[in-house]
Amino acid sequence: MKPTFKSPALTLFSATGLLASTGIALAAVSVGDTLGNTEDDVRAALSSLGYMVEDIETEDGEIEAEVLMDGQEMDVVVDARSGQVLEMELEDPEGEETDDD
Repeated sequence: MKPTFKSPALTLFSATGLLASTGIALAAVSVGDTLGNTEDDVRAALSSLGYMVEDIETEDGEIEAEVLMDGQEMDVVVDARSGQVLEMELEDPEGEETDDD
């Protein structure tokens, strides 16, 4: 009988590929994450995580980005000095914001 070889790295790689192919998001932004302290840095960080940045602006020391992912709209508020996410607000279907900080 031929011996079976199982590699933990291969198993992890296969599981990661399975998750990605089923559409499960592997990366998401959370309050406290550091995205950068300029609009360009924040846009690049969010885009690299799969978010589509619809609008971004700096106001009163905060960078506010309106993003879309998997049909869900949300606002991400980042401290312009530290680059950390201060809050995330999900848009509900009626257009009202729900605070997720």
